[in-house]
Amino acid sequence: MRTGEPLPAVGEVLAALATGMWHWDTATDKVTVDAEAARLLGLPAEETTLTEAQARARLHPVDWNEITGVVGLAVAEGTLAEVRIRIMDEQGRVIRVVRSRSKPSFDPVKRAFQLIGTLQEVTEPTPGTPAGRSAVTGDWRRSREAFLLDAGRALAEARSTAEVLRVAAGLSMPGFTPDGLAVFGVEGDRLTIIGHHGHQPGDDSPFSHMSLDTDYPAAEVARTGRAVYLSTPDQYKARYPATWPLASSFGRHSWAFLPLTVAGRTMGAWMAAFAYPVTFNPDERSVLTTVARMLAQALSRAGAAETERALTDGLQRSMLPTLGPQIPGMSVAARYVPTGGGLQVGGDWYDMIPLPGGPSSGSGRIALVIGDVQGHDVRAAGLMGQLRIALRAYASEGHRPDAVLSRASRFLHGMTDGGTDGDALADLRFATCLYVEADPATGTLHIARAGHPDPAIRMVDGTVLARPTAGGLPLGIDPDADYPTTRITLEPGETMLICTDGLIETGGHDLESGWQRLRTILEEHKGDLEELADALVQGVHGPSSHHTTGPFADRREDDIAVLLLHRPGEGSGETLFLPPPVRRTMLSVAQAEPERVAVARQQLRELLHDWPSPDQVDSAVLLVSEMLTNVLVHTDADALLLAEVRGEPGSRRMRVQVTDTSDALPHKRRPGELASSGRGLVLMELLADAWGVDPQGEGKSIWFELYESGDSDGTAPEDAFPEEPPEDAFPEEPGAAPA
Repeated sequence: MRTGEPLPAVGEVLAALATGMWHWDTATDKVTVDAEAARLLGLPAEETTLTEAQARARLHPVDWNEITGVVGLAVAEGTLAEVRIRIMDEQGRVIRVVRSRSKPSFDPVKRAFQLIGTLQEVTEPTPGTPAGRSAVTGDWRRSREAFLLDAGRALAEARSTAEVLRVAAGLSMPGFTPDGLAVFGVEGDRLTIIGHHGHQPGDDSPFSHMSLDTDYPAAEVARTGRAVYLSTPDQYKARYPATWPLASSFGRHSWAFLPLTVAGRTMGAWMAAFAYPVTFNPDERSVLTTVARMLAQALSRAGAAETERALTDGLQRSMLPTLGPQIPGMSVAARYVPTGGGLQVGGDWYDMIPLPGGPSSGSGRIALVIGDVQGHDVRAAGLMGQLRIALRAYASEGHRPDAVLSRASRFLHGMTDGGTDGDALADLRFATCLYVEADPATGTLHIARAGHPDPAIRMVDGTVLARPTAGGLPLGIDPDADYPTTRITLEPGETMLICTDGLIETGGHDLESGWQRLRTILEEHKGDLEELADALVQGVHGPSSHHTTGPFADRREDDIAVLLLHRPGEGSGETLFLPPPVRRTMLSVAQAEPERVAVARQQLRELLHDWPSPDQVDSAVLLVSEMLTNVLVHTDADALLLAEVRGEPGSRRMRVQVTDTSDALPHKRRPGELASSGRGLVLMELLADAWGVDPQGEGKSIWFELYESGDSDGTAPEDAFPEEPPEDAFPEEPGAAPA
């Protein structure tokens, strides 16, 4: 070509260089090739348009998979995609190897790739010769990077040895995929087979429990930590004549045995066997070595995870009891959920203890215990197991709940108090605990509490009340701590919930917001006891919990222990949570506990949560506060509050009664404008639909009633509580207590 003459067309230049052009649009599944590209694909030398399936039929199937990986990587990096491709004829034979260079782009709207590139034939060793092998598909370095990224991600996500082996079996290496794999482990001085792929069942028998001194490649690799590459059967036979007869039956042509090394320790060997000769050049050895390292790390992680799960399961089986046979007259359900991190066993526990003369004899008492040892580590789990055994021993001796917790506190304090040493002080531990002694025959529960959340009662109509109970310090803090006992009655059809704080606070909640979440679940659930236990856990850990994250999203998650105790209703065939004839709460207020008046007001509001008249609720709360305060101020006795709601919605009535042991009866007074007392009975007459005072053998009961109908004329329903006493029932005696 002379100076000044126009340049030839691009197509002419490429044709002169034996280079073809092609265009591939994945949105239309069409591949357009010029005459030279068509020739290289084994088609007539003329420009043509092929479908994606027709073009794919001309390529080796492994290479087609390589192309997609290289193209994706090139788009991500904004570089060229260069691959080598084997061209096949109609009989599936390789007729040539071509190199493709293209600039791929991605359309996010169509979600499709477009590639414009060139095809050029390259020289490769003849397949089947000793120095030859299946050609490397794709640009070696780029396809190797894509393969290793995919393999590393897949192996990192595997969580068990079986998953790791499945991933290893599915690896498609760039250009030289093995058709047989085996992973060997080391146990003592023996070689074991962890898993294999590409072999028939029983093929591994001759290689199982082989001595490490055996003249076998995997044994040598496990001994020395150095890889062994065998490109031909002759090399295998010459180097390992003793075990060649075992390997010859599989019909393989090349083998690679690589050490599985973690932290400098060889834990086994990995065998990759090929059905065709492989030279194992430096690039191929680099890929195999990298895969072996990733495989060793994945197997090590999976083995550690499986060991941890086995340890967790063993600890849970030994430390968390089964509930045993059904209790006559009551039913129990329990759940334990580890925090999900670390050892997956923390300090939470529960237990059900047959007491002397208990359920094993057909009737009698049982004890339910739930607690939480401080911490989420192995020491917490160990202390939990020891404390549980101690509580079981003290309970089995027949001690009352307060004595059981006192002894347990002294026991834990003695275990964790190491004197004045700084390290010992740093590892002091305490435990919260709730101990319930239950009598299935009567439903009576005696509860002692050591710094633990209060129990909750689900009444038969679905109303849920947190039941305040007297308590003391957590176990282990003060060896001489006292733990007062609270007695309540579980009515037929009611269910008691006791749990650790993990159930309340998991998901970023505090005690208040977490309790409201649990209360909603308890009130809305209609299934049996086991289903209710599952619903409580699901509400905290299930998908629904992700939509109700609490205000403290960064709060650490905690273990969860749950115990449900249900007393079936009267008669056979009773189902859970039938509508009740009565809703009741009871609370004691001691002279030394004036702060429990506020608890009583809150209890009454919860009892009347669905009462339609807010004014009546406020009136009831005001009267309760007045009645309890009157006992604390004007007598030396403790007060017992009993509040009940009876009847069907729309015609219900509430009765509130305060009982004390003082014989002094209240009397009506006419307080002046500036008087600080004397208005109690005046408020009764103004706000209550009915009220009165019932003298008892020792002490008295003051009560009032309100009716849901809203009538304030003093007319009670026909089936109301005892009639209102006449006005002259309260003489103005000089020694009477003012109200």
